[in-house]
Amino acid sequence: ININREGQKMKLVVLAMLLTSASADLSDTARDAKALELYLQDRNDHEEYCPHISWQQPDIEAYKKELKSQLPEECKQ
Repeated sequence: ININREGQKMKLVVLAMLLTSASADLSDTARDAKALELYLQDRNDHEEYCPHISWQQPDIEAYKKELKSQLPEECKQ
């Protein structure tokens, strides 16, 4: 009986590890999606609201790191 109980505990530990890993992946996916949304919004906003301002859009990695608009302040006013 004790061996079966240990086996059950091990199964629960493995299941918990898998669920934790899956939620971390989901979190990364959600973060990437938000970064892409910000990236595309900045591109559209620059084109629509401040095309006269010279701006080189940063790589998507900058958005993933900070999860905020990368437009210059002059464009946000």
